[in-house]
Amino acid sequence: MLSVSSLSKSYRSGQERVGVLRGVDLRIAAGESVALTGESGSGKSTLLHLIAGLDQPDSGTVQFGDAVVSALPDADRAAFRRDRLGLVFQQFNLIPSLSVADNLAFQSRIAGRHDAPWHAELIERLGLGQLLKRYPEQLSGGQQQRVAIGRALAVKPLLLLADEPTGNLDEATADDVLALARDLVSRTGCGFLMVTHSARLAAMLDRRVHLHAGQIH
Repeated sequence: MLSVSSLSKSYRSGQERVGVLRGVDLRIAAGESVALTGESGSGKSTLLHLIAGLDQPDSGTVQFGDAVVSALPDADRAAFRRDRLGLVFQQFNLIPSLSVADNLAFQSRIAGRHDAPWHAELIERLGLGQLLKRYPEQLSGGQQQRVAIGRALAVKPLLLLADEPTGNLDEATADDVLALARDLVSRTGCGFLMVTHSARLAAMLDRRVHLHAGQIH
């Protein structure tokens, strides 16, 4: 479903170019959940950004099925990201001026993929039924993260990308949110790639890959 091949990325620092990723290879099957670990600065977030098409690699390819996303122009990458990817970040990134109900439906409506029965099921499974009229500032961290996961899954993505999605949550809430995300991902058949520093959370997924010195181990 996802095929990353020989992916390399470097950034300029002063007069030098610093290599972050050096020929990364990664495969994720449909319905598979994978934990991405590595020390700070190892390039985990850079890899997620390249997979999502938020940045371009120096070399190598990112491919979803038959589509080589890394070769698409900016507008087509943005459309693919909107229509087929779910993104969850530690900062939640909810829209403050929208209610929970409108935040949940935001991406799927823009993508023209809003599915009312699926939307209703997400609300029920994520325990958001009593919160739909509230705004993000009226929610706890765990509630906001549930909304963020629901918004990402509402579009029925090919792949859910999560960058330290439970970093702001206590342990019990983190376990609950991750279990819900895993269950919903397995039901939709999309892949799931999660960056985490937690060995305990990584062990909850199907497998773990480690990024070190710019390569997957």
